[in-house]
Amino acid sequence: MFTAITHSQIFVLDQDQALDFYVGKLGLEVHSDADLGFMRWLTVNVPGAPDRQILLSLPGGPAMSEQTARQVRELITKGAAGGWLIFGTDDCRKTYETLRDRGVEFTEEPTERPYGIDCGLRDPFGNPIRFTQLTG
Repeated sequence: MFTAITHSQIFVLDQDQALDFYVGKLGLEVHSDADLGFMRWLTVNVPGAPDRQILLSLPGGPAMSEQTARQVRELITKGAAGGWLIFGTDDCRKTYETLRDRGVEFTEEPTERPYGIDCGLRDPFGNPIRFTQLTG
């Protein structure tokens, strides 16, 4: 049976802008950046954790028609495309300050929760992202 989740996918509207955000601001690293002809296979991962990659893909062919891709792009900009990323951190407040100093805009500052401390932001395309410092 299955042994791991190796890739998760979110839609972005511009892969170069996505690289700038996910690598330049969030501090992830590029795992793969390959031109497959019909698409650019672009994955990033948390530094030192290449076993779990995020595919930053453009909505479009060959998986969907242009009409569907247009609808997906509209949903992305509304933050309603269904793609969520949740990262773990050892120090939510320090991570928040580091990212804020890099120009990341937040939707929610670090907040105490029953499970720990977390906060929220969106990527440049509207995808929701959270990071959490778990307690216990």
